[in-house]
This record gives sequence, C-alpha cells and structure tokens, in this order.
Amino acid sequence: MKKLPVLVVCLVLASVSVLFYSFQPRNGNGKNPDTVRIEPGLVSGIKSKFSGVVAFKGIPFGAPPVGELRWKTPQPVQPWSGVKKCEDFGPSPMQGKPVPFAVYTPEFLIPEKPISEDCLYLNVWTKAHKGDKRPVFVWIYGGGFTSGGTAVPIYDGEAMAKKGIIFVSVNYRVGVFGFLAHPDLTKESPDKASGNYGLLDQIAALKWIKKNIAAFGGNPDNVTIDGQSAGSMSVNCLVASPAAKGLFNKAIAESGSLMIANPLIKANNLDAAEQQGLKLAAAVHASTLEELRKVPADDLMKFPGRYAPIVDGYVLPEPVSQIFAEGKQNNVPVLTGWNADESFVAGFKKKEAFIQQAKDQYGNDAEKFLQHYPANTDEEAARSQVKLSRDMIFAASGYKWASLQSAQGKSPVYVYYFSRKLPATADYVKYGAFHTGEVAYTMNNLKFLHRPWEPADHQLASLMSSYWINFISNGNPNRNGLPPWPGYNTATKQAMVFDKTSGKQELPDWPELEFMVGR
Repeated sequence: MKKLPVLVVCLVLASVSVLFYSFQPRNGNGKNPDTVRIEPGLVSGIKSKFSGVVAFKGIPFGAPPVGELRWKTPQPVQPWSGVKKCEDFGPSPMQGKPVPFAVYTPEFLIPEKPISEDCLYLNVWTKAHKGDKRPVFVWIYGGGFTSGGTAVPIYDGEAMAKKGIIFVSVNYRVGVFGFLAHPDLTKESPDKASGNYGLLDQIAALKWIKKNIAAFGGNPDNVTIDGQSAGSMSVNCLVASPAAKGLFNKAIAESGSLMIANPLIKANNLDAAEQQGLKLAAAVHASTLEELRKVPADDLMKFPGRYAPIVDGYVLPEPVSQIFAEGKQNNVPVLTGWNADESFVAGFKKKEAFIQQAKDQYGNDAEKFLQHYPANTDEEAARSQVKLSRDMIFAASGYKWASLQSAQGKSPVYVYYFSRKLPATADYVKYGAFHTGEVAYTMNNLKFLHRPWEPADHQLASLMSSYWINFISNGNPNRNGLPPWPGYNTATKQAMVFDKTSGKQELPDWPELEFMVGR
C-alpha cells in the first residue's frame, strides 16, 4: 500500500479532530459555556444546543447580606479573578421549607436546597451578541413577601429569550430578612429608613442591569419590570419609588398592587414596623443590633410577624396610593390584570354568617355589598366569598391602578382578565383560573407545568407571550396579526380576556371592583 504524504495525513487527522470536537461537549459534560465580561469580572454560562440561548445563572449582584450586612442596603460585589462559572441558580432567599399545597405542585416552588441568607443572585438568558440592543425583561417573583425565588421551574427564561429579548430574573430577601424595621436600623441608615431591604435588593439588581446588561446584548435604556402577586406589588412600589427613577421604562403587574389596603399584606408605616422589630428583638433576647445580627437565621424565623413593604420615608416616602394620586410616580406604560378564580379562602361561612359579616363590616353599604356579593344560599355565599377574596387581595387594587393611570392620561395602560381554567386532573380542576396560573402562559413555559394541555393552551401561550414580547419591546402589546388590544380607559372599560378564545370585551366584574375601590 502506498504511503500518504505526512502533510496529507496531518490535514486529514486535523479535519477529523475538528469534526469530532464540533459534536462533543465543550467541557465534557454537555455544557457549552459562553463568556462575558461584567463589572466585577468574567462570567460564563451554558448555551442551549437546541435554541442557542445562553443561560447565565447565579450571577452575584450584591455582597452576601450576612453578618454585619444583614438588614443593610446591598453592598458592591468584590471583583474576582479568572472566570466565574454561572451555570446553576444561586441559593434561594432564607425562608421555610418549600412544601406543595393546594394546587401548587413542585413546578411552582423553589428547590428544597440551597436556601440561604446569601441570596443576592440574578440570572440572564440571552441569544444576543455584545453590541446588540435587545429589550430587557426583569422578572420579580411572588410569594407573599415570605417565600419564593428565581429557581422556580416555571420561571425559566429560555423561551422568552428565544423570542428576541434579554430575560433577567432576580432574587430578593423575603420575610424578616427582607422587611424588618427597627429604630436602631433606621438610626444607622444613611437614608434614615429601615424595613424595605427586599425592595432595595430589586433596585440594586436594576442598577446592576443598567451597568452590565449591554455586555449581554441588552439595551439598558429599554427595561421592563414584571412581577406576579407579591412581585406585582413590588412592581407597583418600584413605579411609585423615587429611588427607582430611571431604572426602567415599562411595567407589567400580574395580580396585585398596594393601591388599596390588602387583608393579607398590609403596608404599615415605619413607626408600626419598628415596634414589630422591637418585639422580635426582645423575643430573641437581643439588646443591640450587633446581637440581633448574630441570631441564627432559623431562630429569627420562629417568631411570627407580618413583613412586607412599608412607608419608610425613602424607598416609599408616602403611601403608594397617595404617590399615584398626586402624580408623583415614575411615568411609564403599564400592563396589568388578574385571574378569574384567584383567591385564598381559609374556610367558607354559611349564608347567615356571611350576611352578618357584611353588615358588621359595611354598615349602611351592606345591602349594596350583598348585591355585588350575594348570599341567598350557602352555595352562592361560597361563590361570593371566592370572588370577594380575589377582589380584595388582587383585582381591586389593579383596577384602581388602571383607572387612575387612565384618568391621569400620562402613559397608556392595558388591562387583561385571565379566565382560562387550566386543564387538570380531578384533584385540581376545582381551582379553575387560579392564582399564578397565567405565568406559564405569559412565559410560553407550558412544558414546565405538568397538566393535560390541549391545543388551545399552546395557542394561548403563544398569544400571551407574543403580547408580552411586544409590550416589552415598545410599550404596546399590539402587532399586526394579533387580535387588537385597546388601551384601557374608564369610559369603555375595554380589556383583553384570555381564554380558549381570546379577545377584547368589557372588563368582567367591574361594578364589584368599582364598589370595592370607592369605599
């Protein structure tokens, strides 16, 4: 056999090597990292071989808020050398063990581990290149300000990033670690405020985005914040806050705001919140901040408290509703709405008890109240209690926000009503269009939620995520080929109703909501 020239052999071997390498995992375990330089140093992520989207998970945006930094404004991250592998979610914020309940299967919950006070991490999904200027979407999770995290399965950002945006999700401190106020904390603060550390985390993440997102191909001047439940209330606070001015230019709020008093999450003033902080310090036998900061995290969580955003004089200089009424909020387009069946009723009252409660609570307005929330039978009373819970906790506050923004006429507002009863087994069918049920649709993430989906659900997810992408891109959900979604105004009250068949119509249940906000 004739021998091939050495040069030819080398070229053949080199070609085979390149071909072999191109089909192999870059680091031997299926992970294909891309590297980006941000302010503290280099970070690497993982590129999806299917979509081309690169996920950077667990990027620190603040120093660990532990020890002396517990209950302080987020501090800068220390620079690092080399490349920081950002391939896994950072720890979720400190909270109780996540346990499925009611309709909330594991797809709605953070992983059991890791959970830590060291939680100031964010995640970026991008298909862009440095130099691109793609719209940026910032996700703020719910959880009643006591739980939640970015590692929840249905919050995955790949599907939305695939549609041409930069998807960012951010952790923030919750519970006693995110919203404790105390006179000594107020005194030591340069802003003479305490209690809103969770909101300060969100603001710190937005400042990080302003500085760093261009390196991922994002436009720091085209940022949309979106939150659901407590995340929606956070969005409402950020729109109201002078401390967040200039950090975003559009807002989406899914199910909730602090425009009216919330029976589950009541925004207190600083004095009342400081008194709660003093009681906690006494309960754990801490007479100084130094001692309080040394108390183990698990011990702090043993004592009950209602921790949520407060009027602290800095992040929120006035009640949110007052800021909006006076037109002092950040002037941005808003997309907001709620779900048909989202409610949290601990136990149903019989018709007689429900009627008596109405008389006790609404006095001369009780008769009018019972017209909106009738109780002629026990079954009707139960249905009214579900609707009342939805309206008081989620819908009425969004309705007030939309109505006020429409009346002021400075920026457009778009309203939706999600009424799709999610397909479910017999165990879950009773929950209907439940709280958080819309999220998998808006993010086009049905694959992460284990339900017997129908073709109509995939069509709805495509529709809703397209509306969201349009709004994220330019502040208007409309685009040629989609059913028209009119801006909301108090005269026509037109909203987009999402269901098996979606379209614009008069906002359902608006008379009940008008009654709730008018009191």
